[in-house]
Amino acid sequence: MVLTPRGLRFAGLLWPCTIGRGGVTRDKREGDGATPVGTHRIVGMLYRADRMAAPADWALPIGAFDLWSDDSDDAAYNTMVQAPYAGSHERLRLADQRYDLVMLTDWNWPEAQPGRGSAIFLHAWRRPGRPTAGCIAFRPDHLRRIAGLVAYETRVIVPGALADLPATAARR
Repeated sequence: MVLTPRGLRFAGLLWPCTIGRGGVTRDKREGDGATPVGTHRIVGMLYRADRMAAPADWALPIGAFDLWSDDSDDAAYNTMVQAPYAGSHERLRLADQRYDLVMLTDWNWPEAQPGRGSAIFLHAWRRPGRPTAGCIAFRPDHLRRIAGLVAYETRVIVPGALADLPATAARR
């Protein structure tokens, strides 16, 4: 998988996608809204079992109490945690479809450096062109097709050259 200014190139196709509102960055920080440059491996897949069948045999269902810690001061920073959780976090089980299917990358994981940014996911977009908080987002049906094609540790390449473009250039 290679992110380009026109979308994500994978499996011989160009998949329209959106990226972080901060564009692409070489210096990712928690809360900057940017998508980090680098080669990131897909290291997990989560899905809403109440909304879809398992997209891959290695996918895990999202539970009602599953959260993702984005609390830089907590030992669980950039990992899945369970409610109740006092630290800053993001719910994984949402009312909308954004996280019905989530592919986890190894950005700042498994040994998270505080403040370097958490949770770079591949997930469904809210709508075409609407930026994310740093993740890469796709049309829901495209995301499901991609999930059926990826393998554990498939690489997602975000080229450094994209960091030199305006933030809107890679959001298609």
